[in-house]
Amino acid sequence: MPANTTLDAVTGSADVPAEAVTPLIRGIAVLRELTEAGGRLSPSALERATGLARSTVDRITATLGRMGYVRLDGRDVVLSPRLMELGNAYLSALRLPALLSSRADALADDLDESVSLAVADRDGIRFIHQATRRRAMSLSFRIGDLLPAERTAPGALFATEWTEPEWAAWRARRAADPRDRGFPAVPPREQAAVEAEFEKFEARVAEAKAEGRSLDDQLIEPGLVAVSVPVRDPRTGRIACAASVVSHTSRHTAAGLRDTLLPRLRAAVAEMETHMERELREAPEPSAAGGPSGLATWTGASKQELGREFIESLARGLTVLTAFSEGRASLTLTEVAKATGLARATARRALITYEHLGLVTATPHRTFTLTPRVLSLGFPPLSRTTLWEIATPHLAELAFRIHESASLAVLTPSGEEIQYTARVATNRVMSVNLTVGTRLPAYATSMGRVLLADLPETDRALGELRPLTSHTVTDPKTLTHALAEVHTQGYALVDEELEEGLRSIAVPVRDSTGRAVAALNTAMHTTRRTPAECVTDLLPELRATATAIERDFHTAGRFTRVPVA
Repeated sequence: MPANTTLDAVTGSADVPAEAVTPLIRGIAVLRELTEAGGRLSPSALERATGLARSTVDRITATLGRMGYVRLDGRDVVLSPRLMELGNAYLSALRLPALLSSRADALADDLDESVSLAVADRDGIRFIHQATRRRAMSLSFRIGDLLPAERTAPGALFATEWTEPEWAAWRARRAADPRDRGFPAVPPREQAAVEAEFEKFEARVAEAKAEGRSLDDQLIEPGLVAVSVPVRDPRTGRIACAASVVSHTSRHTAAGLRDTLLPRLRAAVAEMETHMERELREAPEPSAAGGPSGLATWTGASKQELGREFIESLARGLTVLTAFSEGRASLTLTEVAKATGLARATARRALITYEHLGLVTATPHRTFTLTPRVLSLGFPPLSRTTLWEIATPHLAELAFRIHESASLAVLTPSGEEIQYTARVATNRVMSVNLTVGTRLPAYATSMGRVLLADLPETDRALGELRPLTSHTVTDPKTLTHALAEVHTQGYALVDEELEEGLRSIAVPVRDSTGRAVAALNTAMHTTRRTPAECVTDLLPELRATATAIERDFHTAGRFTRVPVA
């Protein structure tokens, strides 16, 4: 279904099932509009885009904010990384990214070209993995982006399995939207004869079926070329996803991709299919975990705190999507209710709503599965988020609470310095004057010591230990002992070693493997807090903020790469 800016388009039609949850439909409409706008809109813009009353928009955004799915930034509503847990549920249940992404990455390294994995979404395709090359001309599509099937190489492969009703739906969509306005991820078409386009795509599909591969010769935009082959599900023989090598005409023509890289792509896909067959055969039985026991308590407390501004049916409905995961791709109504802690009637109405919206599909076995359309709920813009973007709103909250500046930093490639990547300052007559991009010697800073302490001693690059003040530790043995203490206690307190009168305290920010990839600190003049007060007053706040950053960081990084520097 092409995107639109009306609520009717989001609901799929005016014929909404009687048991559908209207607040849930409206909440999905708001999330989709935010997604198509790049993740940020003002409430008034949301009001215009959805056709909802301003009071309804405010209640929806308040509820989404309570769930951590959006936040307010000035006058704008902004998508938050925690929303990616919905798309993560689909990708986890799908299993393909977990099974195939490392092999796609290896192929991209081997070919020195971008490689993507895509799945079918009705008469379009959605990307589920991207391994891109950093070049002046590089692939700009994001995980979750929806592209029209007829303008892509994977689309022709998926269309080889379309039924006649699916072909009819595609023709109707092409006739209704000849310029692809409903696909904001691609440039609009020049006006063309739709009937001629029908014949061209049908010919490409016939060729894809005969050759077992498909070419994209600048169908999306001039210069972009790709070759795709199907990756088949060993259980059914049907196409599970399409693997593509994507390049630019400055490097390859479409025919050149076919002649030079297609054999290696086919070999890599054969390995993917063998690996997928083995993993699926050896996969453990689906889990039957119970639901989150605190959901009812949380929704009740939220309702009590926010009153009518909190929409319980929206919050509970969105929770249904998180019931699905790896090993639990297909669930019965009873299993959904158990996994979420919701009443069967509540879960049933949510599933009816999602089926109507195309986010869930019912199987002949009385079970439900998520569809790729779940990725339309915020995933494309959020898939490009960075650690400093994740951290900044949390730094702002920390600075507000402690009335001190808060910063995030990483080690530079040499390992001898730290570089500030995010910072929120407070308004004081006397404050620490540092900006994003500033570099400081790691050995003499609290953030540097937190990061150095996490490294094996043999991997530390301390550089020249120069005395920056009379307090600076310059003896290697003393510094090694200090770093061991930091590693044990989980924080670093540095007192006037970088600059006279400057005191700072820092904690690590860890990735999902437990490795410290960044550090979070606050710094102040020594007259404002004693070292003991830094530990008793500031350390708990720093740790709470680091935990909040890590939660969003891990959610965002589950199926995407989150740059840390």
